[in-house]
Amino acid sequence: MIKKNVMMVSVLLLSVLLATPIVAQGAAEYVQSVESVIDPDSSGVVAESGPASGEEGILLMREEEKLARDVYVALHEKWGIRTFANIARSEQRHMDAVAALMQAKGIADPVAHSPAGQFTHATIASLYEELVTLGMKSPIDALIVGAIIEDLDIADLERLLADTDDPDTVRVYSALLRGSENHMRSFAGLLERNGTSYEARHISSERLAEILNSR
Repeated sequence: MIKKNVMMVSVLLLSVLLATPIVAQGAAEYVQSVESVIDPDSSGVVAESGPASGEEGILLMREEEKLARDVYVALHEKWGIRTFANIARSEQRHMDAVAALMQAKGIADPVAHSPAGQFTHATIASLYEELVTLGMKSPIDALIVGAIIEDLDIADLERLLADTDDPDTVRVYSALLRGSENHMRSFAGLLERNGTSYEARHISSERLAEILNSR
């Protein structure tokens, strides 16, 4: 059983790593960027909640990847921007990779059958409502929301990676981090093409520049 679970984690990780960066159609119009709904002084859910243990961190990332998928599905339905549909599928693969890690470690999954927008983590539940509301204002606001979510993911993943040396967990988190960096480049690129730029909320400006300048 342990060997089967490890194999499942490896297969799902491969699908995450092989997922290519998405570059999609531009937004319909330029709308002035708005301030983040998340406190700019906040550096991520992990920081707000305090240090996360191994299991706690895995549970957090399961819900944080679900947050990304659910928000992107809602924004695609609203605006029809293909990037959201494509990255939502990538976020589903991320969720599956974390779910496989949880299964391998015998961790119960509290959101296995939860509908869109339903979470057990209070901060993430609140973020879902706030980010969807912001993203419904305009196509540009929707792209900003996408960048905010990836910014948040990168910040939390880097903190969790610094706090664990478990090989399986490191492999999953590292794969998710590379995916989030790809997604950030996609959202930031679309914003640039529409006359605005994304300013980092959770990672440093230097870290954002490093991500955007790498491929």
